[in-house]
Amino acid sequence: MREVKEAGGARAGREGGRRAEAAPLHGIAALQRAAGNAAVTRWIQRAAEPPEAGREREYAMAPTAHAEWSDFCSMMREAGVADDVVDDAWQLVLGGLAEQGQVNAEAAQIQDVQERRGHAMSNTWFSDLVKLVGNHLEIDTPTLALWSGGEAVSRYAAVRGHTPLEETRFGRVLDRLVITPDWDLKLPMWRVVSQAFVSRATVPVHVFMRAYEPESVLLLQEVPQLRAIQTMNPNVTLHWHPLYTQPDGTLREVNSDLQLVDDAAYTSRDHCVAALYQYLLRVHDRGNAQGEHAYRAMSAMLGANGNPQD
Repeated sequence: MREVKEAGGARAGREGGRRAEAAPLHGIAALQRAAGNAAVTRWIQRAAEPPEAGREREYAMAPTAHAEWSDFCSMMREAGVADDVVDDAWQLVLGGLAEQGQVNAEAAQIQDVQERRGHAMSNTWFSDLVKLVGNHLEIDTPTLALWSGGEAVSRYAAVRGHTPLEETRFGRVLDRLVITPDWDLKLPMWRVVSQAFVSRATVPVHVFMRAYEPESVLLLQEVPQLRAIQTMNPNVTLHWHPLYTQPDGTLREVNSDLQLVDDAAYTSRDHCVAALYQYLLRVHDRGNAQGEHAYRAMSAMLGANGNPQD
């Protein structure tokens, strides 16, 4: 009850809807408003459980103690997000991370890859998060971008006038914070946010790849989701871009003549992948460390199919 009373006092003390930077989150009140009674029940259960290794649970119980709380507030406000949404979103992020370890342990017992990933993404804290911030995943360019192959690819897509998840208002905030060093806890959150981002597609989508990795989020989750959307909205067309990284780190696109150019969009995944494969097989310089990951990924794929390249 003390937590609820403190929360009410903090809210009542705001002037013109604003609060001091150090004011506490609204705790149980925030959870009930954002995610309903089930989240409140889990919050109370967590408070009664013995402490575990790691700080995720500690931060879920005391969100303003997290070192990045102030940065999260500042960036969310700069993005035009209302204070109460900022509070609730932070509580849901930290609550979800505290819960994800158990969800991952359950998922690890599932043999099927797709079912295992689906269970890892079933964390209700993260699904409530995207319901809360969904409007802040909108794009501000005529086209949406999806990618695989490292953050440099995301930046490449953005420079060319497309909007990847990391350049949406909420995606930009998540991308610039650490929150937790445990990627196994963060990855399911990113997958849930990505799913919400793709679900909003109503325009052409440009897909950028510098390696063909069938188990990537792009190919296992995002593209199949887009295919389903295409059946209802023909405006959602896919444009595929095969990328090669030059020795200086510059990304260029591979055209059908195996030349590196500024723009080489394909209307089918197969043609895009074929161009990328052929370039890596015939042209790639093994002394170019920047392009070696893509070459290795391709070689592993061919080797698994009985056609080793090394």
